[in-house]
Amino acid sequence: MITIPAKNYTPEEYLELEIASETRHEYRNGEIIPMTGGTPTHNELVRAFTVILSLQLHKQPYQIFLADQRLWIPDRKIHTYPDVMVVAKPIELQPGRKDTVTQPIFIAEILSNSTKKRDRGEKFSDYRTISSFQEYLLVDQTKPFVEQYIKQADGQWLLMKYDRPEDKFISPSLGVEISLADLYENVDM
Repeated sequence: MITIPAKNYTPEEYLELEIASETRHEYRNGEIIPMTGGTPTHNELVRAFTVILSLQLHKQPYQIFLADQRLWIPDRKIHTYPDVMVVAKPIELQPGRKDTVTQPIFIAEILSNSTKKRDRGEKFSDYRTISSFQEYLLVDQTKPFVEQYIKQADGQWLLMKYDRPEDKFISPSLGVEISLADLYENVDM
């Protein structure tokens, strides 16, 4: 069997290919990685999260982005697509780009069996290199369960967990309150 070495792409080559592609891919320091498709539950949680944030952040200086908005993490040379991302206005874009944001305050990822290990580990580590990043939510799609990581003044991250339908939590980075009952209202477990 012949093994063909994988090509190491530049960020510019990736962006050229990504714009022409019908499917989304992440870029991780030279490697192009296809992204998995979402489930109806995943999509419902993204939708619910977006509605909750939109209602509470109405007329606030923030922009909410969904899974199709590309994020550039320059310290790690990564382009990725968080499930939900909130960015302060005016929006900062990757230099030379009109389609890639760089300074999120808040990111939420909907966990699946295939992504939860990476979302908790490597991806969270990558996000923490972004100076504006203040809060990370991991939302389970198999049961009502949310992990909330909040950046502290000393650079440490405080972990809070919520797993009861009556649980409510406040996002200190955005000043909004989210209830698990609202988030999971239309999700069939």
